Amino acid sequence: PRMEEVCALVQREIANAGVEEQLSSVVLTGGSSILEGLPELAEQVLELPVRRGLPRGIGGLVDVVRSPKYSTGVGLVLYGAGHRQKNLYKVREEHFFTSIRKRISSWFREIV
Repeated sequence: PRMEEVCALVQREIANAGVEEQLSSVVLTGGSSILEGLPELAEQVLELPVRRGLPRGIGGLVDVVRSPKYSTGVGLVLYGAGHRQKNLYKVREEHFFTSIRKRISSWFREIV
C-alpha cells in the first residue's frame, strides 16, 4: 500500500508538471526499485510502461555497482565527470598557498 501511494504521488507530480503527453515510459531507480512487483504496480498506477534502471557506461568494479540501488549515484558521478569545468580547481593566484599559510598563522597568533 505504501508503494501504491508513492506511485500515486508520482502520477500527481507528472500531472502537475503537465508532461503526461510527453512521457512514453518510466524508469525506476534506487534501492526501493528492487522491491518485488514494483514495476508492475507502477505500470498499473501510472498507466505507462515501467522498467528498472541499471547503471551503464561504467568500468572497473562493474559487478559491485550493477544494481538499481546505485544507478542514481553512478549517474550523478558520470554527469559530473562529463560536465565539470576544467578550470574550476585551478589556483588563480601565484602565491595562493603562501596567503593561506599567513592566514592560518595569524589565527594561531590570536589564539595564543
